[in-house]
Amino acid sequence: MIDSLFATVAVFLVLGAGFSAYKTRAIERAYPNIGELTDVGGYRLNALHVPRPATSDLPPLVFIHGASGNLRDQFEAFAAPLSGRAEMLFVDRPGHGYSERGTAENALPSGQADAIARLMDKRGIKSAIIIGHSFGGAIAAAFAMRHPEKTEGLLFLAPATHPWPGGVDWYYTLAAMPFLGWLFTHMFVIPIGLRRVENGTLSVFHPNERPADYIAKTAPELVLRPQTFRNNAADVVNLFGYVSAHASRYREIKAPTIIITGDSDDIVLEKLHSRGLARDIPGSELITIRNLGHKPDYVTTDVAIAAMERLAGQPRDLQRLAAQAEIRIARPKSEPTPPSQAVTTS
Repeated sequence: MIDSLFATVAVFLVLGAGFSAYKTRAIERAYPNIGELTDVGGYRLNALHVPRPATSDLPPLVFIHGASGNLRDQFEAFAAPLSGRAEMLFVDRPGHGYSERGTAENALPSGQADAIARLMDKRGIKSAIIIGHSFGGAIAAAFAMRHPEKTEGLLFLAPATHPWPGGVDWYYTLAAMPFLGWLFTHMFVIPIGLRRVENGTLSVFHPNERPADYIAKTAPELVLRPQTFRNNAADVVNLFGYVSAHASRYREIKAPTIIITGDSDDIVLEKLHSRGLARDIPGSELITIRNLGHKPDYVTTDVAIAAMERLAGQPRDLQRLAAQAEIRIARPKSEPTPPSQAVTTS
């Protein structure tokens, strides 16, 4: 009886792990690497580098994606509208997309900031405007504190930078565990996650419309690969302790700083994070856009680019542009709310 039970469990584990391995290969075939791997000290970081064009009117721009993301997310939002205007570096954070995880320090925003700094050195980028979306905001803040000489300016887009109530979702905690996390990510994450990508991405954009081709272009399924999901879970689980210890140091940041956030962001609450940054970073400017959710990079791309121009020293009335964006994205309150079944905190 016991032998039969063990045999059944073993078969279940083999079949589940085999299915995850098969789907991992299928996901990677569907979304191959569009970047280039660079050794940054014993491991390789993946990035898509757009060299400085002759027509450049902006400093170099470094883009840091959020939790559960990869470099395609920011690339699809900004590469085309900024074409011909700047050198750009779109980074797969350590352990995400096609980047290797590297050392234990890379489970914290500080380690990931240092990895990006080394990548900039390898690419010959002496300094840049650092753009961080969501979780990438914590890394952008760490970068500015640890590498001020490389930081020409900071642009935070719906950033996650301060302690928050409520902890993290159970599946992150489980996935980050040493043994149970391995079982969970190899047995359940892909079959469950593939069914939730649609509603999850709709939830990340809510209350705004998600572009119809967003999933096909940005490859959110890449995070469902077992090791990537475990890396992502460790990042999220570790974030609370990290920002609790370091948020008080944001006042050390001297780089020009702009924060763009939405008052309808249900993923990262602007009243805690964005307002907290505006309070803590001397001289920073907060742009709060009504009816905007968690994706200012896509929904108000024009305001984000104007903020980059402002950080580069060009005159831009960001409040006026934000007011125009509010008119553009206004929607009737009677419209139904999409289901909140986010796969991630992007």
